[in-house]
Amino acid sequence: MAGRNYVNFLTPAYGAIAFIFAWWLIAFLQLVDPVLLPSPQDSAKAIWVGFFQGNLFSDLRVTVVRTLAAFTLATLVCVPLGLVLGSSVQLYRSLEFVIDFFRSTPASALFPLFLVILGVGESTKIAVAAFGAGLLILFNTAYGVMNARKVRQAAAYVMGASKSRVLIGVTLLESLPQTFIGMRSGVSFALVIVIVAEMFIGSTDGLGQRVINAQMIFNMPEMYATIFTAGVLGYSLNLFFILIERHFVHWGGK
Repeated sequence: MAGRNYVNFLTPAYGAIAFIFAWWLIAFLQLVDPVLLPSPQDSAKAIWVGFFQGNLFSDLRVTVVRTLAAFTLATLVCVPLGLVLGSSVQLYRSLEFVIDFFRSTPASALFPLFLVILGVGESTKIAVAAFGAGLLILFNTAYGVMNARKVRQAAAYVMGASKSRVLIGVTLLESLPQTFIGMRSGVSFALVIVIVAEMFIGSTDGLGQRVINAQMIFNMPEMYATIFTAGVLGYSLNLFFILIERHFVHWGGK
């Protein structure tokens, strides 16, 4: 049993090992121009140098702060709003077109609008990321509320609970599994938008700015190192929310 658990624990690493081996083989055989595709060793060296002798850690920290700020703003606004919308099917249906329209619109297409309203600065990057992430959180929260088990809500009403007590004590807990799906998608989406914003909205720091600068001067090892760092960050955020969901929302689907 212990051996099987150990194998299951290592299973996700198999794909990563295969990917790195394929990358190394392509670079070793020079199937792609080495200028465009450096070896994994060169990229790993660029990561080491970037963290311990350069500004990679500083840029990573800035991107994390922006992403978490956008995600926090989106959560604080859209979870309560999703609860209200989901509690009234008629209200949600009346706003469904607006929600789906903006949810289907690429957030990057809204950059000019946010630039006109907020100008070039930190607020624009955070606001556009919060807007995109918030729509995902709003939709999933409202969907979770509308699909909450009516039997438990009815039982709470029979026992004399008020409407607000049922909303917070029953409906909110019932909707949490779906809300966490929205939050997990939202934080990943916020990271994507923040990095894109760092590339194109007058940034002097952040992983996005680092990627675009490395690409412009053809410093490919540094570019791949930064892309890899961004990927690890996104994977870590997603894994963190999965672990939180399993621990605190263990009743999902029961």
